[in-house]
Amino acid sequence: MSDTVESVIVAIDGPSGTGKSSTSKAVASALGLSYLDTGAQYRAITWWMLSNGIDTADPLAIASAAGKPVIESGTDPAAPAITVDGVDASGPIRTQEVTSKVSAVSAVPEVREVITGLQRSIAAAAARGIVVEGRDIGTTVLPDADLKIFLTASPEARAARRSGEIKGSDVAATRAALVARDAADSGRKTSPLAKADDAVEVDTTELTLQQVVERVVALVEERRDALPGAGERTAAR
Repeated sequence: MSDTVESVIVAIDGPSGTGKSSTSKAVASALGLSYLDTGAQYRAITWWMLSNGIDTADPLAIASAAGKPVIESGTDPAAPAITVDGVDASGPIRTQEVTSKVSAVSAVPEVREVITGLQRSIAAAAARGIVVEGRDIGTTVLPDADLKIFLTASPEARAARRSGEIKGSDVAATRAALVARDAADSGRKTSPLAKADDAVEVDTTELTLQQVVERVVALVEERRDALPGAGERTAAR
């Protein structure tokens, strides 16, 4: 299948716990596309800020340091990697400390400008196409994406999934944290979490991961076949 899919850009947005990462990686693998976790980039710059003594409660301090770290993201869905100044950050960026600070750091316009530029350059360099997941991909980063998906799920389902990922976590506390994160991400002035007008909404509350992946793959294939040049590709199969 992978050799029939060319230069399709897929934006997958939605709040935490809706299955964005698992779905995006699986779809990219199934279709032979590159994959980018944009949330990891915001976590990476947050980790750098914390590691370098930047006050994450001070937007001016964050803004002045936003262009300093060198962040590189791998795009292999089977082994997505991320480094900061040449150091593997895949583990450190998943700590609770980073999680608690990332909304504040990512809300700073200078941070979003730096990371958005990085995301666009990675997407443009993906010759075979790419699945990009985040919170503002379809609305801000890649508004001309070939397909935009917005994943949703009930707060209860999202909390249960996230608690299952984190040993010892409390479902009620996790739900409260997710709701707070939603409010922060949806309420920020710069690139708030929002569904693009032309995005396809997929509610994952009652669906298994496999069902979600199958649904999104079908949507990608449908959109790919509608793209200019699809007839030539179909004839060449």
